[in-house]
Parts: sequence; structure tokens; C-alpha cells
Amino acid sequence: MTYSSTFFQARQTKAPGALSGSSRSFNFVSENPDAPAAELTNVGSFEKCWKNVDGKWWLYKTASHNEAFSEVFISRLCSELGIRCADYEPAGTGLVKTLDFTEGKTNFEPALTFMGENEDCGDVIAELKKRCPAAVPDYIRLIFLDALVFNPDRHTANFGLLRDKKTGVYLSLAPCFDHNMALISRGYPKGKVKKDLLIRLFCEVIDAHPEYKAYIPEVTEEKIEKALRRTGMKVRTGAVSKYLLDRYALITGR
Repeated sequence: MTYSSTFFQARQTKAPGALSGSSRSFNFVSENPDAPAAELTNVGSFEKCWKNVDGKWWLYKTASHNEAFSEVFISRLCSELGIRCADYEPAGTGLVKTLDFTEGKTNFEPALTFMGENEDCGDVIAELKKRCPAAVPDYIRLIFLDALVFNPDRHTANFGLLRDKKTGVYLSLAPCFDHNMALISRGYPKGKVKKDLLIRLFCEVIDAHPEYKAYIPEVTEEKIEKALRRTGMKVRTGAVSKYLLDRYALITGR
């Protein structure tokens, strides 16, 4: 099964319920079969909806200040590190938004369709080698990023592959997305950074495949500070920078 961008981005409607929790949108869809409500196609525990703005599709999602910062900053950090990531922007109080990364030109297939709920990194890598070997380097960068920013939410519906719309051929790993549970989203870290589960799991992958070290980007204070400036949101920047550098040191053994 392939999840096309048109499935996730049902045409914009005036259906009630987007980001409001109204159940009226359910009846709206049943009464207007040719105008499906986009929010009913979304998954996850955070309320969200698709909106068409000037001919482009944007996903809007609820977020606290720290959740919004984590989402936006991580997308900026990815840009500095050379990691493909959906670009997030603040969208007013309590919201972030991101532009559809398929641009309607490719299909997005969540890993859920070929991995089920199996999140084991080794198994995912083995499957990617069969389906789309070119996706492996980007997957290594993805799980490195999750270890770096402490993102506990990388289930198999939160990453996947892009496919050619006409042929169905696998093209690449999709840009990474959904980091609103990472970094300082649940508060600033306290105490000394330790080699937690995410770091250990990533290091196990590198121990098993030392050649993958070549895919790990270099994280520097300068790159972090540049991403912080580009984010432009008020946070304890020193604490964020130190946290990331400490985690990077544990990941790389420096």
C-alpha cells in the first residue's frame, strides 16, 4: 500500500473541526463526499490539519512554546548539518506549520506499511537495503539526529520513503519530520547528560556497521548557534547548546 500525498492532503474544505476538536467535521464528510476534511486523514496525538494557502499545502499543528521551538530549531539545525528535514515555522500562538515536502510530485509511504510496528534499527536497515539502498545513509542520519536531540517518538509512521508517482519506484528516504517531543519540549534537561537508550541504540548500529560513521555529520557550537539565531525564539540558548554538545560527545565517544 502506498500513501500518496493526495491522501494525506485531501482538498481544503470549510469543514468544521480543524484544530478545534469539533465532531461536526465527521458529519460534514458524510454529507459532502467530494470534499473530504483533511484533518480526518491525519494521525498522531497532537491535533493538526492541512490547509491550502496560496496554492500550497501546509500542515498546521498545535504546540506549546517549547514544543514549537524544538520543532522549528531542529529543522534549522538539520539544515546546518546537511540532514534532509521538513522545514517548520512558527504559525502564531500555539501552532507550528510545515510545507508539504512531497510538493505533490511524489508519494510518501510510511515505514509502517513495510515494517509494521517493528522499529528495530537493524531490521529497518535490512529492509531499506532491499527496497531502496540509497535511503540507508539518510536513515543513519535520521537515527543519529534522534539520538542527538533526544527524540523518543520515531515510530514507523513517523518516517518513510518517497516513491515516483507514475512508476512506484522508490526514490529516497523522506525528509525527517515530527520533533515536537524532542529536546526541551518537556522542559530543560537536569543534571549530567548520560548515555541513555537512544544513544545506546544508535551506538549499537555504529558498532555493528563501522562504515556508517561516514554518514554522521559533525556537530559544532558554531552550527548550533547559527541554527539558534535562525530560529529566533526566546529560550535558554546556552542550555540548549551545551545539552546538544554533551550528547554529541557521548555519541561519538569524544
